[in-house]
Amino acid sequence: MSRIDRYSLASRVFGACLCAMLVASRTYAFGFDDVAERARAQAQKPYVAESRKPPAELAALTYDQYRDIRFRPDHALWRSDAASFEVMFFHLGKFQTEPVLINEVAGSSVRHLRYRSADFDYGQNKLSPQRWGDVGFAGFRAHYPLNSGAYKDELVVFLGASYFRALGAGQRYGLSARGLALDTVGGKGEEFPRFTEFWLVKPEKSTDSLTVYALLDSPRASGAYQFDIRPGKETVMDVRARLFLRAPVATLGIAPLTSMYQFGENQPHRTDFRPEVHDSDGLMVAMGSGEWIWRPLINPKGVLATSFSMPSLRGFGVMQRDRSFSSYEDSEARYELRPSAWVEPTSSWGPGRVELVQLSTPDETNDNIVAYWVPEKAPAVGQPFDYSYRLHWQGDEQQRPPGGWVVQSRAGRGFAELGPNEQQYVVDFTGPKLDKLGSDAPVKAVVSAPANGEVMESNAYRLDATGAWRMTVRVKQLKPGEPTELRGFLQSGEDVLTETWSNLMEAAGR
Repeated sequence: MSRIDRYSLASRVFGACLCAMLVASRTYAFGFDDVAERARAQAQKPYVAESRKPPAELAALTYDQYRDIRFRPDHALWRSDAASFEVMFFHLGKFQTEPVLINEVAGSSVRHLRYRSADFDYGQNKLSPQRWGDVGFAGFRAHYPLNSGAYKDELVVFLGASYFRALGAGQRYGLSARGLALDTVGGKGEEFPRFTEFWLVKPEKSTDSLTVYALLDSPRASGAYQFDIRPGKETVMDVRARLFLRAPVATLGIAPLTSMYQFGENQPHRTDFRPEVHDSDGLMVAMGSGEWIWRPLINPKGVLATSFSMPSLRGFGVMQRDRSFSSYEDSEARYELRPSAWVEPTSSWGPGRVELVQLSTPDETNDNIVAYWVPEKAPAVGQPFDYSYRLHWQGDEQQRPPGGWVVQSRAGRGFAELGPNEQQYVVDFTGPKLDKLGSDAPVKAVVSAPANGEVMESNAYRLDATGAWRMTVRVKQLKPGEPTELRGFLQSGEDVLTETWSNLMEAAGR
């Protein structure tokens, strides 16, 4: 279907919807149900890959040449309206070769936002944009006075496949989220759905929230999304989605988060002056049963996929807990300012599992961490699958368990005498429950190795230097060719004081 035909169809849909809508505080020409209808109709047809390609001279740009193309800030969408939000667009070129359609919803009208070469500064590039026509955009970013009323900072970016990321006040870009993950593991190969069209709802001048609708498409899935974005010290997104499968999938990844972990306190680098390099340092899971789990991230030797199954989920997140500059010593990357992302279901997700996939990476340029929710029962082909969640982009004041949590997790020999296939772990906890205890409190470490391990020794004691409580564990890997699961927490009497530290000891020799 040509773009003209698509917009002709869309305009007929808009007209029908307008007749049916009731007037509230404000009438909009387009909403979530319209996107969902597009997604349903799209899923009933064979997938058609994007056929439009950028001009050859754009595809041939080097990385630095592409970065030299910048949107002109004085041309930003809504700048002349003195709104709190402004939107700027990304140019096609280099790695960004698939155009997306972008529309504005303003009151009772919907308008396609056309590419205009005059909106961009091409720097030192010698290009001929006057010959391209409406090539579309690669994506967009929204700006908001996040840190100062005098300047509109970048708030959220939608760029590439179904990737998006956001910032709270004082944060630097780090991990990303995605609309959907398909067969990251468990299938014949990962499929990357992409947002093909967006609708930006023009905000009222007095409104401090931004609504974005998105249409998702891929060979085996179609979907409609609504993002209600509220900026602040913690930027919050309310996400609503409706999916339709064209064909079965092995692993349906809901609310995926993507990050990077190269090395850290539990896996130090011998030749880098920086103690740690990562966007995130752990996966946190809050189960419906009330148990909280912390899994420190690692840079594995290969592909490492693990999961946590449960009847119900309260939340999960890929977190950057360590907020000290001295832990990173990187004055440019500022890893201590990278956000944590916490996913909080706002609808019933039922039973399923949080899956964590970790890949080996030689450097910090590759995202090698992904986590998502997998429902126990995948939706039937062609049937709508609805879910919603709240996505928190957090800094210093981030989601934590109510009692106590891990502040550092280290592995190594120290002064311990280790036998064959043994490893020692040192884990420090802090939190409100622990802060109330004296050094002579009857605190014990409850440690188990449910898979391929034997706990040789465990201890718990208070550190006078920091006030934290330290758990030490010595474990033996029974079958060196297989990984070993470890679980540990602190307890006093019948009172569980902390979250569960969950660690995977890789197979020896891998």
